[in-house]
Amino acid sequence: MEENLDQKKEISNDKSSSTNNSITKEINEVKAEKTNNEVKKINLDKEGNNLANDPLSNIEKKADTEPTVKTVDKPKKEIPLEKKPFQEFINNHLIPALVQEINLRGFEITNINLKNTNRPIAGDKCWVINCEIKNTCSFWLSFENEDITSLKSISLSKPDQQPSIIESFLIDEKRITLKLIISRILQRLNGQKLIGVN
Repeated sequence: MEENLDQKKEISNDKSSSTNNSITKEINEVKAEKTNNEVKKINLDKEGNNLANDPLSNIEKKADTEPTVKTVDKPKKEIPLEKKPFQEFINNHLIPALVQEINLRGFEITNINLKNTNRPIAGDKCWVINCEIKNTCSFWLSFENEDITSLKSISLSKPDQQPSIIESFLIDEKRITLKLIISRILQRLNGQKLIGVN
């Protein structure tokens, strides 16, 4: 009888160890399958394609994880009027502003232009703004070179007369600006009592 009991114990021990082994085996298989599924999910793209062997996928992954740096284009700072090409500055900025200032004071300009011609009195070739103010006067503003910082001169005359004097213009100024040129022209005209500028 004892032998039967011992045999039964051995059988039951064998069964329980084999049951334990099979349960452990099943648990390990489930864990392995779960891990494989997770790896598969990681290695699939949106369309379900396997990325494990795709060398570009690593680059894409890095690109997705790196923060994108947005560059904001700064608006280009516009250059000052005085730095623009000479003829553009004179024709598009100085002449229209001068006409406006003289009109505001109740005078009418009948003719104003920029030419590369002979300077009044001196006769040398340079850039000359000739301006005729109706029934008041004419003046010639001359630039030695095609540059607003070059040597300048001004000549004035009464209507239907030729200028008799040539004077230097803005020789001591380090910075030549549109407003400065206009204010000094008006100052010269007022100094000769040709127009009343307050």
